[in-house]
Order: sequence, then C-alpha cells, then structure tokens
Amino acid sequence: MPTPTPVGSVGSRTAGGRSTPQKRAVEAELAASDDFRSAQEIHEALRSGGTSIGLATVYRTLQTLSDAGEVDSVKTDAGEAAYRRCSRSHHHHLICRVCGYTVEIEGPAVERWATAQAEEHDFADVAHTVELFGVCAECRSAGRG
Repeated sequence: MPTPTPVGSVGSRTAGGRSTPQKRAVEAELAASDDFRSAQEIHEALRSGGTSIGLATVYRTLQTLSDAGEVDSVKTDAGEAAYRRCSRSHHHHLICRVCGYTVEIEGPAVERWATAQAEEHDFADVAHTVELFGVCAECRSAGRG
C-alpha cells in the first residue's frame, strides 16, 4: 500500500507515558513505513526483526500513540484498526477500499461546517475526523474495483 505522505520524526516522550525499549521499537517500526498496518502486522515485523514484544504491548503502545495524536488510525473494510505515523497538522483521509492506499487531505469546507455546527448548538472544543473511501486509480486500472 503506497502512500504519498512523508512520515514525521519519531518522538520519545511526547506521545505520553515513559519511553521503554518496546515503545521505541513500535515507534521505529511505524517510522519505517508510510503504509497503514494492523497491530498484528507491526507485531510480526518486530518479532521477525528479533524484538521480543507481546501483541498486547503493541496494542497498548498503538493506543497510547493514537490518543496522543502521534499516529493515524483507520478502520479497514474488515473492521480492523490500522495505524501509521501521521503529519502534525489536522487532516482527513481518502482511502482506497481495495488496497488501502491513503492520501492525507485537507477540507476547509468541512472545517467551516464543523465550526458552524458547534456554534449553532453551543458546543466548544469540538473535534472531528473524516475518512472518505473509494477506489484508487491503480486499482481501477488493474480491474480491482
């Protein structure tokens, strides 16, 4: 699954909690790829590379990084969470539902709409995520969607 967005630098303590060897290993594995990957895929890559780490530790680390805004998390068509390093700015995703190719996109109209809705209903500190799903050009040209 290729991705056009460059990966940000790996943080050590900015993503919440203490910096353990296992956490640094997960961060390094995320930084090594632009693709969205499941916790199981990340766990397998770490184990194949000689890192002794449990799957539960990978899940906890990914959740911590996600909560801190250090990684993007999306749901695959199968309902599984997939993760990757994200840019630091607020963004949304356009995701190929066939291969998972993902583009970070901006949506100024969505931002204005969300702000207007919050104001209209007297809400403050509103956050949102937008994920658009479709079939990328590569999958269409290969007849996979």
